[in-house]
Amino acid sequence: MRTVKFLLQKEFRQIFRNRAILALIIVMPVMQLIILPLAADYEVKNINLSVVDHDHSPYAQQLVAKITASGYFRLQGYHASFKEAYRLIEQDKADLVLEIPRGFERDLIRNGHQQLFIAVNAINGTKAGLGSAYLSSILRDYNDGIRMEWIAPTRFRPAATIEVIPANRFNPLLSYQFFMVPGILAILLTMVGGFLSALNIVKEKEIGTIEQINVTPIKKHHFILGKLIPFWVLGNVVFTVGLLVSWVIYGIFPKGSIPAMYGFISIYLLAVLGFGLLISTYTDTQQQAMFIMFFFMMIFILMGGLFTSIDSMPPWAKAVSRLNPVSYLVEVMRMIVLKGSGWADVFPHLGAMLGFAVVLNGWAILNYRKKS
Repeated sequence: MRTVKFLLQKEFRQIFRNRAILALIIVMPVMQLIILPLAADYEVKNINLSVVDHDHSPYAQQLVAKITASGYFRLQGYHASFKEAYRLIEQDKADLVLEIPRGFERDLIRNGHQQLFIAVNAINGTKAGLGSAYLSSILRDYNDGIRMEWIAPTRFRPAATIEVIPANRFNPLLSYQFFMVPGILAILLTMVGGFLSALNIVKEKEIGTIEQINVTPIKKHHFILGKLIPFWVLGNVVFTVGLLVSWVIYGIFPKGSIPAMYGFISIYLLAVLGFGLLISTYTDTQQQAMFIMFFFMMIFILMGGLFTSIDSMPPWAKAVSRLNPVSYLVEVMRMIVLKGSGWADVFPHLGAMLGFAVVLNGWAILNYRKKS
């Protein structure tokens, strides 16, 4: 253990000697955790709507007023023809065009039905889908309101109806920040741990100090432990700072077991740092290590369940996500922070992460070659 102690002293001195990097390790995750949850919002607002009203009736005016009062749509104006409104879609100044036909109110009263035409700018598929869904929901509410006005009061017992009362568990207000912050914290922790450990051994190769270490009787596993433990400590510090920022800025505090969370984070950091050290043993320059880590980091983020649900992925992508350590951390973070889970709930994920840690660190030790 004396060998590991001396290696740790060397690593910590190198880390604290470069105060710019140390400040970046702490400041960068804090700033990203403050900014990203405010920008990464799935809720679509300020949908630009153009209206082509050929009827100019009170019913048409009530319909447009109901749409704009919802808070989701921003009226771009009324247009005389559909061609004129469609030109705004081509110029990306409008997202939807609602065309109200001539005789809208007359036919609705006489015949009991009428058709509206909606044109959607589908370049942004998410905005188009949600925008048309919002508008369709408003139109259904408007239609139900008109039907209720037309139904005359009766002495008889009204027809049976089913009323649905939703209850939102774990996130009652449906806040996207409560959903996104735990996942973003998981990604930031992965990026800090992965990149720092990937550049560690390579830096020794570039400046030539690796040759001095190789001629010493230091065992390979001692050397890997000396590189692993300092960044494991820094990773826990970054995670703690991230939890404090989440609590102070967004009011998000874990409802579940904090010891279970830190226990999982401890094993997770061993896996991520081991992966970074493994990449470092295969590369000769920091540029190579950064490009390889960036390649895997993009896969980890996009297939980790942060922005896209793993359940909605195709079968092959689900299988790949099981080999993605980030997917386990994102799920565990949301389980503990939002659902109030404990040791029993995260134990299966903990076993998988322990397997990642053993395999990756063992691989890094075996692949490190001491060459004088």
